Amino acid sequence: MELREFAEQVLFATTLEDKLRCPVGIVDTQPGAPLESAPAMPGRPRELVFKPSGTGKSEFPKKRFLDRNDERGRLLHFFANHELLATELMALVLLRFPAAPPAFRRGVLETLKDEQNHTRLYLARMKQSGVEFGAIPVSGYFWRAVSPMTTPMDYVAGLSLTFEQANLDFCRQFTKEFETVGDLETARLLQNIYQDEIAHVAHGLKWFRRWKQPGQSDWDAFCAQLKYPLSPNRAKGPWFQADGRQEAGLDNSFIENLSVFAQSKGRTPRVYVFNPFAEEYIAKGPGFTPSRPQAILRRDLEILPLFLCKQDDVALMNELPSTAFLSRLKEAGFQLPELALSQDCSDPTSPLARRKLGGLRPWAWGPESAKLLAPLAANVVGGVEGTPLTALENIKKFYSKAWSADLLRRLVSSKDSPPWFCSELEAGLAVNTIDEALAAIAAIRARGHHRVVAKESFGLAGHNMIRLWEPDLQSGQKRWMERAMGQGHPLVIEPWLDRVMDFSIQLEMEPRGIGIVGFTGLQNDLRGQFHSNWAEPNHARSVPASVLRWLHPQVRDAGEIHRCLHQAVVMLEKEFRAAGFQGPAGIDALIFKTARGEFKLKPIVEINPRHTLGRLTLELMRQACPGSSGLFRLTNRPSMNAKGFDTFDTFARRVRKQFPIVLEGHPRPRIREGIVVLNDPARAEGFLATLQIGKRLHLMESEGWAEGERKQPGNHGLVSTSRDT
Repeated sequence: MELREFAEQVLFATTLEDKLRCPVGIVDTQPGAPLESAPAMPGRPRELVFKPSGTGKSEFPKKRFLDRNDERGRLLHFFANHELLATELMALVLLRFPAAPPAFRRGVLETLKDEQNHTRLYLARMKQSGVEFGAIPVSGYFWRAVSPMTTPMDYVAGLSLTFEQANLDFCRQFTKEFETVGDLETARLLQNIYQDEIAHVAHGLKWFRRWKQPGQSDWDAFCAQLKYPLSPNRAKGPWFQADGRQEAGLDNSFIENLSVFAQSKGRTPRVYVFNPFAEEYIAKGPGFTPSRPQAILRRDLEILPLFLCKQDDVALMNELPSTAFLSRLKEAGFQLPELALSQDCSDPTSPLARRKLGGLRPWAWGPESAKLLAPLAANVVGGVEGTPLTALENIKKFYSKAWSADLLRRLVSSKDSPPWFCSELEAGLAVNTIDEALAAIAAIRARGHHRVVAKESFGLAGHNMIRLWEPDLQSGQKRWMERAMGQGHPLVIEPWLDRVMDFSIQLEMEPRGIGIVGFTGLQNDLRGQFHSNWAEPNHARSVPASVLRWLHPQVRDAGEIHRCLHQAVVMLEKEFRAAGFQGPAGIDALIFKTARGEFKLKPIVEINPRHTLGRLTLELMRQACPGSSGLFRLTNRPSMNAKGFDTFDTFARRVRKQFPIVLEGHPRPRIREGIVVLNDPARAEGFLATLQIGKRLHLMESEGWAEGERKQPGNHGLVSTSRDT
């Protein structure tokens, strides 16, 4: 039989018998004219016709049910359809490209025979499990993704190096799963197919390397060759295995890049980006330019939204992290999202610009994030999820410390305010002239608060503020205040409180209402700049335990604290809804000691209408084992140098050696203890972010990691002096 005739039989036959029959003595002397285009679907018996696209996925059998005969049969049904699809696609490539090299066509024929045999083996094993082929609706995704191929190179990239490469992982994974439930016959079947798939990948790789551009790496050529909806993410399964790929001939660079690559396999992704200076852009307008230290901070930490993403989401960056660093994150158990360049937003030819999206999630909505993400807004299914771009003018006020001070004043002056809340006198007062500022300072000092702080309305933690310790206002301080108010925004004058701890309430504003995501503790340096966040095992349900300890005996239980804080949350929800704001937000709060020795709660220090490092800490804790505590820390260069290290790279190596990561759990391992370095220390110039997980936070200090922190009774040294960033 001629190879062309055989391929036509496999592709167009409407019975399984004809599709899976393979005569001996096939020759390729008359390849014929190329088939002009692929049919919408191959010939199939009625029960195996593809279900309509968009009708939803058939439910994949749960691994925990594989001890049941019928569930094993259902799983094999999925595998059999995949093998049959591969058989049909190989027949198609023989018909579409009769002029391809004879050695390539012979290799495809041998691979096709293997796929026929795999299908027959699955059918026989399914029958023993009581499941008939066609009993479950079958997907045509493989066909729709690969059949539009226009060159043999499309075939080897889309089938050999994508779906067949992914089957290396699935075969190995389910070999182990079937062994676990005692089905050794199916496990042996999958192991044999695994060995065949290694040869299939090797065949595709040989021709792929022959046809790619000279000098182009395998990885770059692979990424460039795949056409939507295919991406490298389709070339791997949940249990990534390197050994089978190495045996097939893939090089280590390709394997490492594939291991850390991520892209949505169906869910419309949200897009995240790190823009930490929204307040400055709002206050100073489009002419604002970050200082060099600010630019370093943004560059060093632009990876942080990666930890806010789900696996199907997209994190935008100006520079993609190294494969080696991403591999370390994967080794720590983190599921990586898709990574893309920020410049792709404005490039209409980029894959990102052409995709449907589920939402836009900048670190903060402001002029620069709105400008960056505006080209993607039309791609969001159902409109922009979160704050609409048209509402940005309405939400600017939420960044203002003057607005936060007014909200606090309204909260503590209500009749339901508890006696352990601060009074209106501890709330900041907005001033617009130097005379108003002097009067506010004098009034505060007349009440016994000799230390005063003046803050610009817009600014980050520990910045854009001066502390007034001297009895008389200094000339330099007066000039600073006049210059700040000259920018058109008020100053906030407030007493410097003897604070003993800070914490934050992390929120999410959705169309249906506002919800509490969790609570974190805060730690800052004496200038009020962020140092670390910490989370306790019950962080999603309750304020840190030390909050209750400081307020005891005035407060009986944490429930009383929650009920009173809920008043602030309700007030904030009303304001957010009126402005059209949606998305993440945080409330910073603190406990302070009065002159009479009492401890009181200032329930609103500032409102953060954006992601915060506190919210990031809570998202990071999803990778921690239940019952663990966590500490997110920023180490700056002076602090790193003070510890005796010249570079962040050497510092990170010491940290990883002293606090190795210990994983626990299956199938998704989580961190039981250890330190994860969250940004690439080989590239960091000014800051290194780390997450430490452990069962008891105070152990961090006893081992020398959190040395030098100011301690208070009962809080394990995790005391802060200001707000969250």
